[in-house]
Amino acid sequence: MGKYLNVGNAGFAAVRKGIYVDKTGLISYISRTLGTADKLTCVSRPRRFGKSFAAKMLCAYYDRSCDSRELFGQLEISEDPLFETCLNQYDVIYLDITLFISRAADIKDVVRNINDEVAEEMNQVFADTEKGADLAETLIHVVEATGRKLIMIIDEWDALFREARDNGKIQREYISFLRSLFKSSWTDLIFEAVYITGILPMKKYGTQSAMTDFREYTMLAPKKLAEYVGFTESEVQALCGQYDIDFEEVRRWYDGYSFSRVKSIYNPNSVIEAVKSGEFGNYWTQTETYESLQLYIDLDEDGLKQAILQMLGGAWIKIDAATFQNDMTTMKCRDDVLTLLVHLGYLAYDTGSRSVRIPNEEVREEFVRAVTTGKHTELAKLIRSSEHLLEATLNMDGETVAEVIEEAHQAGTAPTFYSNEQALRSVIRVAYLSCIDEFLKIEELPSGHGYADVVYFPKKTSSLPVLLIELKWNRTAEGAISQIKNNDYPQALKDYGGDILLVGINYDAKSKRHTCKIEKYNKKRGSK
Repeated sequence: MGKYLNVGNAGFAAVRKGIYVDKTGLISYISRTLGTADKLTCVSRPRRFGKSFAAKMLCAYYDRSCDSRELFGQLEISEDPLFETCLNQYDVIYLDITLFISRAADIKDVVRNINDEVAEEMNQVFADTEKGADLAETLIHVVEATGRKLIMIIDEWDALFREARDNGKIQREYISFLRSLFKSSWTDLIFEAVYITGILPMKKYGTQSAMTDFREYTMLAPKKLAEYVGFTESEVQALCGQYDIDFEEVRRWYDGYSFSRVKSIYNPNSVIEAVKSGEFGNYWTQTETYESLQLYIDLDEDGLKQAILQMLGGAWIKIDAATFQNDMTTMKCRDDVLTLLVHLGYLAYDTGSRSVRIPNEEVREEFVRAVTTGKHTELAKLIRSSEHLLEATLNMDGETVAEVIEEAHQAGTAPTFYSNEQALRSVIRVAYLSCIDEFLKIEELPSGHGYADVVYFPKKTSSLPVLLIELKWNRTAEGAISQIKNNDYPQALKDYGGDILLVGINYDAKSKRHTCKIEKYNKKRGSK
């Protein structure tokens, strides 16, 4: 077993001993790229989304220095016709870029260290081959001598970009090194396949990727590899059944990533931690402090504040991801910041609408923490006032409710946008932010003779009443209450055993004032 060449299967063996979800279907995909024009694969995922597990799995499967039949014999890959053909048949070079960074005396030495250390090991193992001037030349001599092409796996390929984010010289040196391996006439002679993982897609220079021959699978477009981004819903349901965990709570905390091929993807690390502990909480974001998110929120690019407010209230925000330069420093507009947050896992992206949102409760907590401790004091105040709003609503204090919503309007919505009932609904989402902790929010609930605008339904563990909210524009709050009763909106809640509060909210565009009326619904008489 070597340091970089043929590292063995111990890493994947350790993964298999824990709670394991079978993702060996990825091997089938990679095996079908071997020796083809599609043999260069770059997969970018957020931290703790299983990138290193996949890299270790591929090493264990292809590495010719070990016997991994027992590790894979009962898994999905064993049914693949190519299972025997490719199992433990290749010399595999595995590089963990974060390891090189941590061992370097100075970060400027990292690229040279990678080149020299890997070349030195290749020369030691294949002592009868001609030595090369650099790693690429060394590898071409090894392949010529053995007659066997190599598989290379690089984990966290972009770590050097992240650690030396402001050092253009180091970045250019690193790109030149990678190009010497993967964008030259020698690439097809040396490699049977290359698989690299990172958080960010390939760095752009102008409109072009640094290494255009790679097939990229990202959080914006995972394509055929979407099911390997995280855990699918069926995989999570199986885990919940096996370990007696509440599936609905797992969904609320860790679901929310959705792609055209797979509609529901869960954060894998957080699901596993919840299963292990039997408790729900913020696991993934504990691996990276909220200051990292706060840094980007505080950039305050044009419209970013309003976008965050709307997303905290549950809204989708349309973005243009094309301008993003695939780095952490070139932020020219709001959409660049939001696109970066997609790649970091803080936002989910919908390809159909080209919109982003906060995916789940775990990430929402992180946003709230970042906002309340950041430089946007007006956002922090708004979030804190949400608790006051909920308290006033439960106390049926319509005057205070109107005042707090007025503050949310002034803090969170530009005047040009606040011009219709949909805009009012956006403000309501933000104003009632604290409801997310105790309620499930339903918009446009079919009920009676129409649709209830917004319904906050208490979670199973809560004894709070249902909040049935009707919104009006240039009408009256009393009229909103009348519409709820006349159209019998509470009909949809007839099986609910607890209390129901009817909340009518109106905005008068001329006076620029909100009004609110709240009544307690009586199932026998309608209301009181």
